[in-house]
Amino acid sequence: MPLRRADRLFDILRILRAAKQPVTAASIADELEVTVRTVYRDIATLQARRIPIDGAAGIGYVLRRGFELPPLMFTEDEAEAIAVGVRMLARTGDPGLQKAAESVLSKVTLVVPDPLRDYLGATPVFVSKSGAPVPAQRDLPTTIRHAIRDGRKMRIAYRDEEGRETLRVIQPFAVAYYVEATLVCAWCELRNDIRHFRTDRVGQAEVLDQGFTIPEPVIAAWLAEREDR
Repeated sequence: MPLRRADRLFDILRILRAAKQPVTAASIADELEVTVRTVYRDIATLQARRIPIDGAAGIGYVLRRGFELPPLMFTEDEAEAIAVGVRMLARTGDPGLQKAAESVLSKVTLVVPDPLRDYLGATPVFVSKSGAPVPAQRDLPTTIRHAIRDGRKMRIAYRDEEGRETLRVIQPFAVAYYVEATLVCAWCELRNDIRHFRTDRVGQAEVLDQGFTIPEPVIAAWLAEREDR
C-alpha cells in the first residue's frame, strides 16, 4: 500500500537525519518505493516549509545539523501495532512489563496528533487476557530481568512438576514468554547445563553479588536450538 504523503515526508526526514553523508533521490526512492520525481517534489515541498535540507538533484541531500524531527508521528498501522503489542503484554504474566507498557502507551498518546490519539485508545482489535500465570512473587520477572542486565547470579527455590523442591544457583541470560508459561533461561550450576525454569514454580529468589559470564559458544548453541524449533 502506498504511503500517505504526510507519512512519506516524515520518512524522508527520518532517512536524511540518520544519514552520515549526502543521500541521493534515487536511494530515497528505492527505500520508499516511489519514483525519483516524487522524491524531488517532496524535497522541494520540505524546503518550501523551511526545513533545512541542502543539496541538489544528482548530488544528494543532507539535513543540516540541529534540526529536530516533529514529535512522534505514526501511521495508522504503526499506531495499531503499538496498541496490540501493549495489550499482548498482559499475557506474559510479567506485571512489571505490563505496567511499563501502559506507561509507554500513555506517553505515546500524549505526543501524537488528535486523530491518532483517539485511534490508540479505541483500536478495533481484541487480545485475550488469558496467558502465562503470574508468579507468587509478583516482582519476580522484573527481578530476573534486572539480574540479566547486571550479569548477576540468582539463588532460587524451584519446584518441579511433581512438587519436589530444590535450591539452585543459576546464571540467567534470557526470559522466554509463552502463552502457557514464562521461562527463565539460565545456566544451572546444580545440573551444570542450561535449564529453563517456569517463573510460577519459583518459590523464593534472590540476586547474588556474584557476577558471571556464559561462554559465547554455549549461548550460540542455545540460540541455534531455538531457531530449529
